[in-house]
Amino acid sequence: MNSAIKNKKITLAGGGLVGSLLALVLARKGYKVEVFESRPDLRTTDISAGKSINLALANRGIKPLNDLGLMADIEKMLITMRGRMVHIDGEQASLQLYGQNENEVIYSISRGELNGYLITQAEKTGLVKFNFNHRVTAIDFSSQQLHLINNSEDGAYPIEHHFDLIFGSDGANSPVRKAILEQSGALANYQNDEQLLDHSYKELTIKASAEGTHKIEKNALHIWPRGNFMIIALPNLDGSFTVTLFLPIKSLPPTNKTNSSAAMQMPNFTTINNNDDLNQFFNQHFTDLKPLIDNLEADYFENPVGRLATIKCSPWSFENKALILGDAAHAVVPFHGQGMNCGFEDCDLVNQLLPHANELSDNFNWQEFFQSIEQKRKTNSDAIADMAIENYIEMRSSVAQADYLLKKQCAFKIQQWFPKRFSPRYAMVMFEHRPYREAFNLGEKHKSMLNELLETVNNIGQLTVEMAESLLDKYQL
Repeated sequence: MNSAIKNKKITLAGGGLVGSLLALVLARKGYKVEVFESRPDLRTTDISAGKSINLALANRGIKPLNDLGLMADIEKMLITMRGRMVHIDGEQASLQLYGQNENEVIYSISRGELNGYLITQAEKTGLVKFNFNHRVTAIDFSSQQLHLINNSEDGAYPIEHHFDLIFGSDGANSPVRKAILEQSGALANYQNDEQLLDHSYKELTIKASAEGTHKIEKNALHIWPRGNFMIIALPNLDGSFTVTLFLPIKSLPPTNKTNSSAAMQMPNFTTINNNDDLNQFFNQHFTDLKPLIDNLEADYFENPVGRLATIKCSPWSFENKALILGDAAHAVVPFHGQGMNCGFEDCDLVNQLLPHANELSDNFNWQEFFQSIEQKRKTNSDAIADMAIENYIEMRSSVAQADYLLKKQCAFKIQQWFPKRFSPRYAMVMFEHRPYREAFNLGEKHKSMLNELLETVNNIGQLTVEMAESLLDKYQL
């Protein structure tokens, strides 16, 4: 019998968004939880340092928060984003709505504020202890020892912690994942499981106006699409915007659409080396945005270049001892705004499947429980990973193209006519709770159907109910 069943105590590596929510879920189910987090307590220390300080919260992430009775508090942290405000050079910005009614929106929320709130709520249960500044260095499953470095005020020193059961919510660079893959003999395949995007990012800031208001439309996610790169901006409650530049890391190899010299000249992080390079780049590509950005030169050269990676790995667990969730199991690039939401869905499934500590039987099979989580979640996390990559191409390029806009108009119209048979893929991902894999598969059918539709339709006025119904029947939708 696993001693974790007797003690009903669970160790958790990582106290970020998924880790803090998972700790709260476990505590609400009567388990004692000890969390080890490598960073300092973000409620008392500013640790943003140019790393994604706000995120998009959508319906999938809202559900588990609502189920735990947290949304009344969290609603005060949200800014509604009704759509994408697209900024094309030389044109007036245009709003592309996410959905067709006032409820089909997403929300901008501060990563730090939400994380701090969840940590506090977990601590309030009296069953959760957070150990900050504790970095996991290794895991020994045979002795069930967690090896850590405690970065205390007196200096850094190694410690060991015995665990009966460990959940790893320790992010894309997860030591728990590495230990599971090593023990399972799967580490050799991991180079195929982690796919680095050839683009990275830098964070900048649009500060609030002198009156404390937003300088551009508050209730939108702003995009400056430029083909092979882009900038986005999400609103903050204090009137500022977090601005993120996504740019190739280095010169990309030429494709069939670009010749070698054009590829070499394409902007990338290696071509911007000083203030003159930076100002020339913004003057050429972001003339309307540049006057709005505060401290452009300082932020650009002081903030780190953020890595973008997709992680698809297996297994997620080891025997009856360990399970990874969130980015540790399935990191995705941020272009569908689903990383946090997907991780929160993991926590929701744990909440659904794990018995309350008082109802835990002596023969409860933790290994089967872990495998069940992976079986239900991996196919879906793989699907949203692929959709996030596709959405990057859409955001940086497609949103400015006439065909894309016409397809979106047609999709909205078909949804209005046949709401039970057709929902655009974006709506399925952001506003519904159907599995990501189902949304992906339906989206592939939709893509083929809309491509065929545009062979005969040049404007939305040409689309008829009969044409739409015929295509829905053809594609078995």
